[in-house]
Amino acid sequence: MSEELIPEYIKQKKVIRQQYFFRGNAACPGCPIPKELDLLLEVMGKKTVLVVPASCSTVIMGDIKGSPSPVPVVHSAFASAAAIASGLSRQLRMRGEDAKVVVWAGDGATGDIGFAAVSGAAERNEDIIYVCYDNEAFMNTGIQRSSLTPFGAWTTTTPAGKREFKKPVPFIMMEHKIPYVATASIAYPFDYQAKLRKAKDMQGFRYIHLLSPCPPGWRFDSSLTIEVAKLAVETGVWPLFEVVNGEFSLTGISKTLLDKSKRKPVEEYLKLQGRFAKMSEEEIKVFQEAVDSMWEYIKDLVKR
Repeated sequence: MSEELIPEYIKQKKVIRQQYFFRGNAACPGCPIPKELDLLLEVMGKKTVLVVPASCSTVIMGDIKGSPSPVPVVHSAFASAAAIASGLSRQLRMRGEDAKVVVWAGDGATGDIGFAAVSGAAERNEDIIYVCYDNEAFMNTGIQRSSLTPFGAWTTTTPAGKREFKKPVPFIMMEHKIPYVATASIAYPFDYQAKLRKAKDMQGFRYIHLLSPCPPGWRFDSSLTIEVAKLAVETGVWPLFEVVNGEFSLTGISKTLLDKSKRKPVEEYLKLQGRFAKMSEEEIKVFQEAVDSMWEYIKDLVKR
């Protein structure tokens, strides 16, 4: 391409794009949720209905003065988001509408309080996209532990560090035999959006589990959100994968991490977060062993 045909914004190495989820929301400094929603709406488009259970996002979505969301939002109780989304999807289909219904829910509403509804909707293969933005605790109500809080993490209800391991919800959703399951990270936006596009073009229950670091809850500086999210992937703590109609595959950088030597030590991820400050060397070793064990399980999935 000749020099005169190259757009100026490319020459300047700048990307010009529309803002989909509006600025001026009530998110904490460093919170990735607004950007995660912005990237989601860029893919899903205006013909989208969001179902949001009680969570940080309920606050971020605004109050009587206005909402940063350009698409309709249905606020639901903790336990009922997947059920409400199922009903909305069926009603829209009956009316001949081609709008997509997306549940945007935290880990507490997904893996704990709302898990029965999530599992039921998956078992029925309801035509919805379910995105769990996982900040690994009940953050909006004061940083209480959830079943997705990792081993060793401080919360207000686990002041000495959680003794149990993180519930493997993406792997549990795989066992529902739904058309699509994927993991994603805000540190890898193109991977995240590629999975959203794939889910958008499919029918049935599609599930995306998005790691969403929380500066106040994880106890790191708000400037480090992307670095923490990236380290979660690079250490193997958070593998990036997708399962399309039962076929498992790793995506992005995670393709290289089957080789244990390519994974960074988990300590590099843990040391940036104050919630792990009380972990002993022995507990860090236990954490590392759990991550390595998960990757042995992933190796078996890749071989199938």
